[in-house]
Amino acid sequence: MEDDAAKAPEGTVQAHDVREFFGSRAHDWDARFPDDGPAYQAGVAAMELRAGDRVLDAGCGTGRALPALRAAVGAGGTVLGADLTPEMLAAAVRAGRGRLAPLVLADVQRLPLPDAALDAVFAAALLSHLADPRAGLAELARVVRPGGRLALFHPVGRAALAARKGRPITPDDLRAEPNLRPLLARSGWDLVRYVDEDARYLALAVRQGDRDASGARDQASGAR
Repeated sequence: MEDDAAKAPEGTVQAHDVREFFGSRAHDWDARFPDDGPAYQAGVAAMELRAGDRVLDAGCGTGRALPALRAAVGAGGTVLGADLTPEMLAAAVRAGRGRLAPLVLADVQRLPLPDAALDAVFAAALLSHLADPRAGLAELARVVRPGGRLALFHPVGRAALAARKGRPITPDDLRAEPNLRPLLARSGWDLVRYVDEDARYLALAVRQGDRDASGARDQASGAR
């Protein structure tokens, strides 16, 4: 879903609301945030990907992370981009990023991938656009091998983003560490690094190895 700097839908998130919001803005999305490239590169670098790794850009939007992801895993690695909004994927193709990775029209809460197919997932500004964050994170855990990594990223921190939107930071913000850590743990992930500063937001998590991610997903679905 990329950057949610504009006023994206709040409250109960529905897929059609997300598609409508981002679809109407896809044509000039990159022009809105022309200086975010270095932040994306730094976010990908923090994942410490290796040549040959298999990585998904979940909610890839216009694909701004794809160049850094492709460079990190090399020609022998696998990079996939998945997004819910056709217009965003079309913008990624126009920008030439479709040459870096296959682009899949898919809801990241129901990925067309087998279990443990990936080494890592990069997700920019995704969490607030998931209808069920716990189920969505559990689905990402399902497709990542034990010990694999998840990066929840934003090119600016929570305070800077709230100021940009003209909204206060609320105690129930899922991206706050006290809320995010247990949410990730219940979804098959262990939070290992948390950065929330003006220049970026980055939460790095490792896929738990002592539990079944599909079981975490089923528990999350049952908790709805």
